[in-house]
Amino acid sequence: MDERNVTGQLISDHLVSGRPVAGEEVGLRIDQTLAQDATGTLVMLEFDAMGIGTVRTELSAQYVDHNLLQTDFKNPDDHLFLESACRRFGIHYSPPGNGVSHPVHMERFGIPGKSLLGSDSHTCAAGSLGMLAIGAGGLDVALAMAGEPFYVRIPEVWGIRLEGRLPDWVSAKDIILELLRRHGVAGGVHRILEYHGGGLQNLSAMDRHVIANMGAELGATTSVFPSDERTRSFLRSQGREADWRALSAGEGAGYDVREEIDLSTLEPLIACPGSPGNVVAVREVAGRPIYQAYIGSSANPGFRDFGVAAAICDGRRVPPDVSFDVNPTTRQVLLNLTGNGDLARLVGAGARVHQTGCNGCIGMGQAPATGRISLRTVPRNFPGRSGTKEDQVYLCSPETAAASALFGRITDPRDLEMDCPRIEEPERILVDAGPLATPEIGGPDVELVMGPNIRPLPVFDPLPEDLAGRVLLKAGDDVSTDEILPAGADVLPFRSNIEAISRHCFARIDETAAARAREGGEAAWFVVAGRNYGQGSSREHAALAPRSLNVRAVIAAGFARIHWQNLANFGILPLTLLDPGELETIERDDELQLPGVRRALETGGRLELKNVTKGRTLEVGHSLSERQVRSILAGSRINVVR
Repeated sequence: MDERNVTGQLISDHLVSGRPVAGEEVGLRIDQTLAQDATGTLVMLEFDAMGIGTVRTELSAQYVDHNLLQTDFKNPDDHLFLESACRRFGIHYSPPGNGVSHPVHMERFGIPGKSLLGSDSHTCAAGSLGMLAIGAGGLDVALAMAGEPFYVRIPEVWGIRLEGRLPDWVSAKDIILELLRRHGVAGGVHRILEYHGGGLQNLSAMDRHVIANMGAELGATTSVFPSDERTRSFLRSQGREADWRALSAGEGAGYDVREEIDLSTLEPLIACPGSPGNVVAVREVAGRPIYQAYIGSSANPGFRDFGVAAAICDGRRVPPDVSFDVNPTTRQVLLNLTGNGDLARLVGAGARVHQTGCNGCIGMGQAPATGRISLRTVPRNFPGRSGTKEDQVYLCSPETAAASALFGRITDPRDLEMDCPRIEEPERILVDAGPLATPEIGGPDVELVMGPNIRPLPVFDPLPEDLAGRVLLKAGDDVSTDEILPAGADVLPFRSNIEAISRHCFARIDETAAARAREGGEAAWFVVAGRNYGQGSSREHAALAPRSLNVRAVIAAGFARIHWQNLANFGILPLTLLDPGELETIERDDELQLPGVRRALETGGRLELKNVTKGRTLEVGHSLSERQVRSILAGSRINVVR
């Protein structure tokens, strides 16, 4: 790794073990952690089980932004639990209504040069400020809170040079959609995206946030931007200029992979259902009637993203059959939209304004009608993620969403008969630090408030000497964690109750899978899949729920980074077929065997997968570190820590 580029500098500054060579595992010191409520309850339960007492990071923050619907006791009970845990352990607490974790963290806590580990895959958004910001499973975050390093294999560094200036009606969302159009959802796997070049001077810190956020959709470990005068301007507007430090690539900095984007050549783009990688020009799908246009989410969270929509809609009205959903992302953004009249302009155009939070992005309300088109500025459009099984979700910029809302059909914003509004992030804003002051550390005297839906974590047994079982499920390429363990209003309230949430496991692939697994009693199960298994969200429930159903191994052509680590953390063996073509020979209900698997993992010996049903023996391998192997053998990383 070249220590002259920004990535190399950040990793060198935080390296505590290992060599920074591509492919090797290193341990990194973590300065800050982030958790959101859909993952945070498990983080707090895991941290409490370690008996550490108080967090050992420079700063840890807990946000309530996902599970805001209070249709019964489960979500509010969890909010009380998280608030009590924050007081007990010395963690900043952001309550319901304060906003989405990533932009709030950027407003209040982001510091160039620091490292951030978050139990949300979009933690990488903080790379916009020159941070080393990585999404991970909750257990890894809990360990970081306890002062342990975060372990990761050193990725390649993908240097992306940006030159020129964006044309009218094209914005930051179109830059990341262009990368997804070129490379698809697996194009950034085992890579860090580092942006450089003259075009950066034309992109604000919040523009960079849009790009860094959706680096997760490329499968990248994280995205990194330099810290420059645009970064300084943002921190100044937040009253935190003292936190700024310059950070840039040195002369002659090298990259493992190089690419260039001439910003002046870009046009409005849109990702069609149901993958962020299914990108085309807006003009190619223009004219299709829409049901919904949705503005907000962690992928387009800035004041500018709402301001441009307000300018487009000013004095106009959306048709009555279009749901124009506006989802302010932080309380501070909402205050400023109210103060300058933009919120009134949006409401006057017919907008439905929702509380600050993740909301429809995670399927927590605002679901579209069956089979109708929903245009959204959110980061993901995996099938069913919106809360509607037969959804038709497109990902686009605020310009495209607002223009389409006015016409009731997908519209290239360049077709609007008006001058392109030039909205900049204001230099002076109403700053709302809210409740995020330095937390009091109550210690063990603070009782953890645990409602009836908060259950202890299951205890998992060690790996047996020989592993045998049947194939519970066979799936294709790019299976997302939304498909392994869905989110949404029906499922997420059980995030603190693994037994209950496991009933929804694999429901979007095979509705019978969880029931069949439970009927099997203590019998072991295998899952078989194609490339990029476990893309998307960092939720460790997508490993915990299958493990609670006694899934002991996943055989795939390839894995997404965070889910691969989560599988190992909870004792599920992630194996790769050395000949991916052999996947065609395995079917659901086939009986598989891994004879001598424990001994082979202990000694580094050869692994063989026997398909007893088909009478075939297949070669499989893994890229687990010694640390991960210990977790697999013990049954979970929690067992190792205990």
